[in-house]
Amino acid sequence: MKDGLSFLPTGTGSSAEPRSARTEPDPVRAKILIVDDDQRNLLAASEVLADPAIDLVLANSPEEALRQALREDFALILLDVQMPRMDGYEVASLIRSRSRTSRVPILFLTAHNKEDIHIFRGYSAGAVDYVFKPIQPLVLKSKVDVFVDLYLKTAEIQRKAAAEKQLLLENLRVRGEKLAAEQALRRREEHQAAVLRGLPIALYTSPFSGDDRRLHFTNDSIERITGFSREAFAASNLWGEQLEPDDRDRISADLSTVSESGAVTLEYRWRNADGRERHILDQIVINGDENGTPVELFGMWFDVTERKELELSLQHASKLEAVGRLTGGIAHDFNNMLSIVIGNLDLVKSSLSGNEKALRRIESAIEGAHRCAELTSRLLAFSRRSPLQPRALDFTSFIPGLIKLLERTLGERIAISADLEDGLPEVCVDHAQFEAALINLAVNARDAMPDGGTLGIRIKRHEAVAQEDSEQVHSVEIAVTDSGTGMSPAILARVFEPFFTTKEAGKGTGLGLSMVYGFVQQSGGTIAVDSNPDQGTRFVITLPVLAKPGFSSEEIDPGKAPGPQNAMNGAGRAVLVVEDDADVRFTVVSTFEALAFKVFSAQDVDEALRLLQIESNISLVFSDVNMPGAMNGIELGHIIRQRWPDMPILLSSGYLQEDQDTNGFSLLQKPYRATELVETLRGLLSNAHGTMPIE
Repeated sequence: MKDGLSFLPTGTGSSAEPRSARTEPDPVRAKILIVDDDQRNLLAASEVLADPAIDLVLANSPEEALRQALREDFALILLDVQMPRMDGYEVASLIRSRSRTSRVPILFLTAHNKEDIHIFRGYSAGAVDYVFKPIQPLVLKSKVDVFVDLYLKTAEIQRKAAAEKQLLLENLRVRGEKLAAEQALRRREEHQAAVLRGLPIALYTSPFSGDDRRLHFTNDSIERITGFSREAFAASNLWGEQLEPDDRDRISADLSTVSESGAVTLEYRWRNADGRERHILDQIVINGDENGTPVELFGMWFDVTERKELELSLQHASKLEAVGRLTGGIAHDFNNMLSIVIGNLDLVKSSLSGNEKALRRIESAIEGAHRCAELTSRLLAFSRRSPLQPRALDFTSFIPGLIKLLERTLGERIAISADLEDGLPEVCVDHAQFEAALINLAVNARDAMPDGGTLGIRIKRHEAVAQEDSEQVHSVEIAVTDSGTGMSPAILARVFEPFFTTKEAGKGTGLGLSMVYGFVQQSGGTIAVDSNPDQGTRFVITLPVLAKPGFSSEEIDPGKAPGPQNAMNGAGRAVLVVEDDADVRFTVVSTFEALAFKVFSAQDVDEALRLLQIESNISLVFSDVNMPGAMNGIELGHIIRQRWPDMPILLSSGYLQEDQDTNGFSLLQKPYRATELVETLRGLLSNAHGTMPIE
């Protein structure tokens, strides 16, 4: 028997409403095709995905699915793998083989075939993702929302582009008819004076046959658009000389079709007299004599650079949103898995005393798991979906590793030097984000030195105004200097502006320096830049020093190995662990038991509250934040605060959503080391019940 989707229906299926007569075009609607031979699964999926803005089409057989795919345009196809007569892989291959449906995203639903070979077969058949049964409604809804959002944005862009193209073609047709009724030169001049004066549009004629693309413009606006006079275009093939080389073959192929179609629309990159690259929309039609014989080409230039920049900005924004949704969707589960790995490695490590070789391997595995967690943190920070996690940073141990990384990243043509002042104080920053910021500055410097050069990193105290004959050091100054091409004042004024980039299309997002600026501001620091053309660039980051006396990186660095100072004896005190993931719950319970605590466990808020009512000797509640059910860990914490005001509460989460506020509660970010848990427990339990026993 096939497994069901294993979730409760959350609404009713959507249906198409009758169209009402109106002059404006109907809004774009997304359609989703759900294919499953089990009617219960179809009903469950339609309940979860029900949305007034989405049309759901259900198919209970492979044949019906193929008929629907050829009949309708879908934003996404949810396809069950196990079906009679024809499995999901065959259906996906048939869908991909048809031009109309070749680009429709396919999401496989399966309770079986989870082995790598079957998953590889699914991706080879054209799937973009897998969802394994039993399915979590939130996971399915999140994945579907990403594809629906991309489909709607793409459709909206296509609709606007089609409307603009239709308007331009209609204008061209009207102007062509008028020009055909009058004398050639006189009608072009009159048309220029009446319609095109002052607009970013230029009309021209060129020979009908041959490779000669000398353009004879009929108005002087071409000089305003390009910086070249119309006489310069008529004297030589200036158009071909300034055309972007990468576009030449494509444009030549499109021009060769004009004799058959009678008209052609070209869009290409063209370099103006000042060296700037512009995007040109070129509409071309054939002009004929009285007998209809083609004699020349008539064209209209339209500078669409601003429109292209807006489209690129929208694409960048869509990519950021897609990254944010995807990363947020996987961060919780990924960090839960890392918590299982790190927690069990810590438990194994405690049983390997004296086996130095095994201990080194365990530490290496733990370090690798923490690097995976940092990768997830970087993605979340990039998409603005994760708060910073600052901790103490010692420059003398941090910079050598960074220099080695930069040497591999920048290549041999860039000479890197580092100059650290002796006795530098520590700063409190997010290590991963600080490293990413310095790498970003270094990569920008490398791009400004195409023939090689030098990159210098200098770190020193930033001295405040002297008070009572003594110098007060409040911050540290990190200067990154290169010997590159530098920047003009105009570029320097916009260097931190989001989406602003001087790099070619596809080689830069314009987000790097704006993210560095945001990180420094969030960290309580400042950033400044000094640059001149051909004189290099110097970025200066100023970060406040760590103010807490005796506070060092070893105290809060999760990568440090546990030591004797972290030993703890729970002395039989009772702890309630609330965690929905069975494997994570088992690991946490084992960790507490290894510390000599008596442990109760619950898989949701309701079970936790029942245990708290029954067991009166519980000393602490350790709860995950995101759990299934009506309430999460934060809401559980507020209930406990109301009923048991003196109860210590410790929350843990692999991913906090934007609307989740943990203020007032102690929080451990997953994955965490056993040492971090011990230090947090020591503070909570000593404040609540006196000093914990130390072995």
